[in-house]
This record gives sequence, C-alpha cells and structure tokens, in this order.
Amino acid sequence: MRVHVVSDVHGNSQDLAKAGDGADALVCLGDLVLFLDYADHSRGIFPDLFGTANADLIVELRTARRFAEANALAQRLWDGLDRAAVIETAVRRQYAELFAAFPTPTYATYGNVDMPGLWPEYAGPGTTVLDGQRVEIGGRVFGFVGGGLRTPMRTPFEIDDETYAAKVAALGEVDVLCSHIPPDVPELCYDTVARRFERGSEALLEAIRAVRPKYHLFGHVHNPLARRMRIGSTECVNVGHFASTGAPWALEW
Repeated sequence: MRVHVVSDVHGNSQDLAKAGDGADALVCLGDLVLFLDYADHSRGIFPDLFGTANADLIVELRTARRFAEANALAQRLWDGLDRAAVIETAVRRQYAELFAAFPTPTYATYGNVDMPGLWPEYAGPGTTVLDGQRVEIGGRVFGFVGGGLRTPMRTPFEIDDETYAAKVAALGEVDVLCSHIPPDVPELCYDTVARRFERGSEALLEAIRAVRPKYHLFGHVHNPLARRMRIGSTECVNVGHFASTGAPWALEW
C-alpha cells in the first residue's frame, strides 16, 4: 500500500494534479488557499488586491512580530471594502481549481487558512473530508484533526484549545494521526525562515504519548528546524511545504 501525503498546497494546483501519481490514495493536510506567499510577495489574494509593496510591508511587520501594526495596516487597506465577500470570491476561484485537481481517492482535512464552510460545495465524490474523524486506508486507521490554534495572525480557521483538544480526543486509537499543525514540540514548531515559533498543540502531544500511533503526519511549519522526530514509538513527520516543493511525502506498508 502506498499513500502520498501533502500539506500547505497554497494554490499549487498544477503539482497537486500529479500528487497522487503512483499512489493508492492521497492525503491532504490542509492550507489549500494562497492568501500571501511569504517567499514571493507578488503571489496571492492579498497582493492581487493591494499590490506587492503592501505585501512586502505586511510580511516585514509580521516577521518582526509587530502584529498590532500589521493588523492596523490591513484594516486601513480593507477600509471601504466588503472584506468577507471579496475574500470568499477569491477563495472560491482557488477552490474550484484545487478540488478539481484532487485524485480519487483523496482524504483531506482543513488548514488554518482554509474556509471549511465552502468545502462541501467543491469536494467531489472521490474526496472525503474529515475533521475529528477516522477512516481506514489499506487496513490502517487514520485519524484527522483540522485547523489551527488561535494566534495574533488571525487566520480564518483558528479555534480555541479546548475545541481542538476535543477533536483530538474524539479520534481514539489510530495507527496514523494526521493534523495540519504539529505537536507542541519546539524543534517541530520553529520556522527557520520566518524566525518564529508557530503554535503547536499540547493535545496532539498528549495523544501521541497516550495512544502511541505509528506515525503523526502534519505540515503548517514551512521551514522547520526539525522535519521529523521520534516521540516514544511514534515517528512525527512534517510532510513538507507542497507549494514550494511540488512533491508529496510517501508512506508505504
């Protein structure tokens, strides 16, 4: 059995269409939307609306952890626009392309920049969306937890710690634990390019120690200090920043 796993697709529909080649199934760990490319500030919904210069500035402020100034800049730029409607229109265009690129079968969960409310409109019969749910793939039980935890970045699908922990607990015993964000381990949460810690989940770390799945697969941190780490008997793997690599991570058994 061979499963390909991707995360942080961020608009890369061209490579996504090939991500399932040679695999029995594709697993997607979220962040389909490209709002702002931190490597190329000319790409994404934000620069399309407000230009590359403003994208440069907001990235500079966020990287310096000057979140209040970054949020104030965004508020000024959005003033007079129906932010929700404009973003939804742009996201719909991206989702139409991205969901059409998914192979059959695909098992997917949400990232922190995704808009879960739109997914039922675009997920075809070959795509199974899971969040706080399990599914059997090739005789192994995969559990999925979508979204991210609350941060000053205020991305669209951030939830409180208690709600997130309840989704993790609902999975029970799994062979492969799949989430968008990593467990709360410094080496797995630190982004060496953004020079900051992303939020990891203590609930995921507790589940790894209690349930001891064979694998924990995740993304979210685009340039992690450590891409994989063993916690007890569990191999924790950041499957990579698919938007830039275009290459899935492969799991075989």
